[in-house]
Amino acid sequence: MNNKAIIFDLDGTLIDSLEDIAVCMNQVLEELELPTHKIEDYKYFVGGGISVLVDNALDKNTSNEVKEKVTNKFKVIYDQKLHEKTLPYDGIYDLLDELQKLDFKIGILSNKPHEFTIEYAKNLFSKYEMKEVHGQKAHIEKKPNPTAAIQIAQSFDVPCEEIYFVGDTMVDMQTAVNAKMIGIGVLWGFRDEDELMENGATFVVKHPLDILEIVNKK
Repeated sequence: MNNKAIIFDLDGTLIDSLEDIAVCMNQVLEELELPTHKIEDYKYFVGGGISVLVDNALDKNTSNEVKEKVTNKFKVIYDQKLHEKTLPYDGIYDLLDELQKLDFKIGILSNKPHEFTIEYAKNLFSKYEMKEVHGQKAHIEKKPNPTAAIQIAQSFDVPCEEIYFVGDTMVDMQTAVNAKMIGIGVLWGFRDEDELMENGATFVVKHPLDILEIVNKK
């Protein structure tokens, strides 16, 4: 039985989407005459889905009415097109090429809305056999809740303990821990090594191809 399986986070792990997210959110904030933020600030705003992004971008005393308005406007602006500056990180295609040669079952689990996740997977990773691609859905709790990760494992027919979960934030490492998977934290994304290790990363890597050294040792 083929038990080789790996699940990737999307933003900050497979794709660099930070600038496009920041530009879209800042456009919303400007239109509503609210304070905007530097692109770098958004590294600490993302990773938890749109609701967390909105909460982080707004003052803590912002009303629910304004939060809802910002959320709806962001979805409209962000969904107008696939963003030209959102691309895979250097080395990601090389990594996926090798994992496919090794016959890995490959999945994506993101807190980005499901429809956006599917579109980016189709447009940027269509040459790869992604067996499971999932974004945030209303009926399933988002990461770090392990439900979706465990469902992917069941679909793969691979024990959770044998699956690598790759991500760039504490949310991803907490998901790996909660699902009893092997957490690989990446340093090319939005957060640093301390955050990844403190939240349960088994491994931390600096370049996508470093992941091959880990999976080939098994």
